[in-house]
Amino acid sequence: MYSGCWCVIVFLLVSCQVVAQDSLVKLQNKTVTLKEVVVRNNLNVQAFIERIKNDTTFYKAFRNLKVLGYTSLNDIRMFDKKDRVTASLYSRTRQYVNDGCRYTQVLEEQTTGDIYDKDHQFNYYTAGMYAGLFFAADTVCGETNIVGDAAFSTRGKSGLAKHKEQLKMLFFNPGKKIPGIPFIGNKVAIFDDEVAERYDFTIDMDAFKGEMCYVFTCKPRDGLSGGEKDKIVVNDMTTWFKIDTWEIVARNYDLSYNAGVYDFDVSMEVELTKLGNYLVPKVLRYNGNWDVVMKKRERCVFTATLFDFSKSE
Repeated sequence: MYSGCWCVIVFLLVSCQVVAQDSLVKLQNKTVTLKEVVVRNNLNVQAFIERIKNDTTFYKAFRNLKVLGYTSLNDIRMFDKKDRVTASLYSRTRQYVNDGCRYTQVLEEQTTGDIYDKDHQFNYYTAGMYAGLFFAADTVCGETNIVGDAAFSTRGKSGLAKHKEQLKMLFFNPGKKIPGIPFIGNKVAIFDDEVAERYDFTIDMDAFKGEMCYVFTCKPRDGLSGGEKDKIVVNDMTTWFKIDTWEIVARNYDLSYNAGVYDFDVSMEVELTKLGNYLVPKVLRYNGNWDVVMKKRERCVFTATLFDFSKSE
């Protein structure tokens, strides 16, 4: 009798151990590791990957800033090669929205160094990109938060406008090809078969600030040859999704590449929050070092903290 009971107990323990193990799923050239808690949830892996590739909620969150009022704390710091601050900006701004138009009012500002030029324009490319995301110095009208017909394209764009569009592609559509950037365009297409074979994908479940989420992580595979390592751009991309709505709660990036004529090493962290039905950025942190031939190397750290959202003022 007792020996029979022990056999049953051992069988159950072994069965539970098998179920609790991580699982590897092959999707063409993609290797996806499902953590034990995800295995138990019977997640449709192919559908999950497609959701990530085609996600628009992250871009929608930033588009929502075009139709909402909000207060922003802005902290931008430029560094030299010895990590000394050479220029900085700290400000508190308020975006006002009324009758389909928006504009930004500077409520408080402190600057050091040459953050601005003589025409009060940002002296640094990174600071200008930041301003493009969060400031509307002039009144802007007729914008919407619709993303259904929005498509990123560099066609007809040049200079700063083209670079902004390329940055949007990298930021809002991670894993898709970026045209017009020499030597790198297809290397960020981490879901394409020829690129995916250099990466490991992991799906897990974990709490993000008290809320249980699906966690999707992409990292380079261990043991890549020197030539394959040279093709890596995405060192880490981690995204937290709400389990019930699939909305993105947070996303972290770690990107680097050296193409000779330019190089960059950038990490970003983004946290999102809700205002009623509106998903919006709450915190954005950036730490970047990049250089382009004929331009001065820029080392920059910035943090944007957004709060006090409103629909109309």
